[in-house]
Amino acid sequence: MTENSTPGHAPYDPADETVGHAESGGDQVGSDPIGRQGGSGAPVAVTDRPEPEAPRTLSGLRQRIRMTLALIRSNPTGRIALKVGVGLLGALIVVLGLVLIPLPGPGWLIVFGGLAVWGVEFHWAKRLLAFTRRHVQGWTRWATRQSWPVRLGIAGVGLVFVAVVVIVSLKIGLGIDVIASFLRYLATT
Repeated sequence: MTENSTPGHAPYDPADETVGHAESGGDQVGSDPIGRQGGSGAPVAVTDRPEPEAPRTLSGLRQRIRMTLALIRSNPTGRIALKVGVGLLGALIVVLGLVLIPLPGPGWLIVFGGLAVWGVEFHWAKRLLAFTRRHVQGWTRWATRQSWPVRLGIAGVGLVFVAVVVIVSLKIGLGIDVIASFLRYLATT
């Protein structure tokens, strides 16, 4: 037996990596992925290998992302590029979220998304995100155990806080005095 052969197979020959032979009258596909002769002596098609299946679950996607990040981190240049890229992308997302906080919408959610992006490469961001998640979940559990009047009071305080933040942001950021404009409107009518 030669060094390029395995038991039950003919020796490896790169010329056999074609699909079928002209004299055999068609394409024959075997199960040997590197193109050696199959058990029946028919050539095996290398190009007809089954495609690897994409991850079908979220855990499969996470595993693929972890493997990709590990591959990038294995190269010193890739490691630095990944840190810089993740840092810049996370900063962009956090700044966008901070700009959107005074406005109605998902400002804080976007900030937490930026922290999650930073958490891919920076342990301090991962710890801060875990701390925030723990406290938000604790607050949510506490609020859901309260009676309806207390929940309505919490919602009212939240709305007043958001209104004050919007009014102050408009006054400082854009120079628009909403209260003075409203009082002028009331005086003219």
